[in-house]
Amino acid sequence: MPDETHDELHLRAGELQQARRYAEAAEIYLGLASRALTLRLALNLGLCLSELGERRRAISYLEQAARHSPGQQVVRRVLAVAYAEAGALGPAEREFRAALAIDPLDKTTQLAFAGFCLSLGRYAEAWPLFDARVELNPGLIPPVAVSYPEWLGEPVEGRSVLVWVEQGFGDKIQMARFVNSLKALGAARVTLACNPPLAHLFTTLAGADKLITVATGQSVEVQNHDCWTRYFSLPARLGVTLETLPTAPYLSAPPDRLARWQGFGGGARVGLAWKASPTGFNGANKGLPDAVAQRLLDAGAVSLQPEDTGAADFADTAAIIAGLDLVISIDTSVAHLAGAMGKPCWTLLPQIHCDWRWLLGRSDSPWYPTMRLYRQTSPRDWTATVDEVLGDLAVAGLGRGPKLGAA
Repeated sequence: MPDETHDELHLRAGELQQARRYAEAAEIYLGLASRALTLRLALNLGLCLSELGERRRAISYLEQAARHSPGQQVVRRVLAVAYAEAGALGPAEREFRAALAIDPLDKTTQLAFAGFCLSLGRYAEAWPLFDARVELNPGLIPPVAVSYPEWLGEPVEGRSVLVWVEQGFGDKIQMARFVNSLKALGAARVTLACNPPLAHLFTTLAGADKLITVATGQSVEVQNHDCWTRYFSLPARLGVTLETLPTAPYLSAPPDRLARWQGFGGGARVGLAWKASPTGFNGANKGLPDAVAQRLLDAGAVSLQPEDTGAADFADTAAIIAGLDLVISIDTSVAHLAGAMGKPCWTLLPQIHCDWRWLLGRSDSPWYPTMRLYRQTSPRDWTATVDEVLGDLAVAGLGRGPKLGAA
């Protein structure tokens, strides 16, 4: 709309950016920048181009913003994240530290730097900074209103510990392994809170003396404990490093569900999970388009999506997985479930905003010894990745032969 003013165009681009319509927003921002590049424009352009996977152009604009206003913490932080995603680790760390020097207590910067350190396996440095998540994400990490103190890593021998809910299903599955670590330290009683879809699955978890089922947004009365903690606080309080991660399988399908799902899929050997939660982190980049997923289904995989299997909860899905030879999954809760069960799992990772838990440049996962990682090579284009998976399925004798380049 040529009659729109600069401010009106900027407002419209901001609305598009907020709606995650980054390409449309970037187009407007670029038009405005061709007339005059301001700090605000450079920052927003960098953000939008980063979301589109155009890392070199994003960094160019963000570097201009940093040169213009080196004392702006948000600019230094966003530039640090862009460098990190581009694999420029030295410049990324420099910018993170510059941002923290401006305000060491800024929670957003702390959390971003924690993710960077975690992706490099620098867990001892990262976990304390990761506590910033609590203040930043109250919707995902509900407050704990109890009379007894938070556990901060002091001896737990003979004490009772409440582990309270936070974040998503896959997060809880990944961190539930540490409940048994509390018992190994001598905790007398460990109570684990979880969402209803996880409750029956978690009856197979060693170390949990009691489960409390809590629906999202629900408040429940809990008996007194000596202390409390959260799922993602456990590795920090336990002093977990890459070398001390407990990696033995720790979840299984409840016996009553195994019989129910015996023979699921007509003897299929491979299961596929390809849909990301639209409300979850990075859902737009993690999921496979249906046409791409169909290539894997055509090669013999069976869908593990609950709407296709009829699974009512994770215990049902665990029973289905127990009967398979292999799970292929995007970065979602099914991948964590398969890994926690010790089932071979091939996990497909996006190039844009790949999560810290998979570390950098690895094809294996220290969290799950039976997992193989397949990394996307082009933003939002899964063709080459699925080609590789199909080829490996054929080599393993688990597929019907690769269908290359047919996305």
